[in-house]
Amino acid sequence: MIQLYHCANARSFRCLWLLEELGLPYELHLLEFPPRRTTPDYLAINPLGTIPYLIDGTARLSESVAILQYLDSVHGGGRFSFAPGEDAYASWLNWLHYGEATLTTPLTVVLRYRLLEPEESRNPAVAEAYERIFLNRLRLATEQIAATPFLCGSRFSLADISVGYAVLLGRTLGLAEQMGPDIASYWQRLETRAGFRGAKARQKPR
Repeated sequence: MIQLYHCANARSFRCLWLLEELGLPYELHLLEFPPRRTTPDYLAINPLGTIPYLIDGTARLSESVAILQYLDSVHGGGRFSFAPGEDAYASWLNWLHYGEATLTTPLTVVLRYRLLEPEESRNPAVAEAYERIFLNRLRLATEQIAATPFLCGSRFSLADISVGYAVLLGRTLGLAEQMGPDIASYWQRLETRAGFRGAKARQKPR
């Protein structure tokens, strides 16, 4: 059975969300963040100490977007992907990685220097600078979803899970109003999906 190591609302949420969208059986290991400090034994499973971490037979993956592509191609029949030759393929591929590399990365700096570092090491100026970087980079996505329901037209895809997680993290950091009404409408379309709701419910301690 597929095993996913996950911390609530961390990058691994992308993977949990897709597992729910696909309706796949899986075992969820819910860890406290950051697991390399809270769960030392986890380092024997994933030497990086990061999440997500997915085990599927002999497959081992630690990158959230790679896990999305793996799960959808191996277990989902490409249900949430676009194939080479489809008109939206290049756009889909770019948005898929934009969600992590361009949008989530600056938010992790905000998270670190606003909340995670010890009080004496926090840096509001750095956090605010990277907050602005995120909001500036979000404009491209805002323009896209103002014109179409999802990033690649009317079809929900892995790109929406990737970018949608960045929106989730931004909202968690208190940026909902600054992201604007188009992103708010997009967010409503995402959070009402059964897969999203299922993932939110599964990550709650039982």
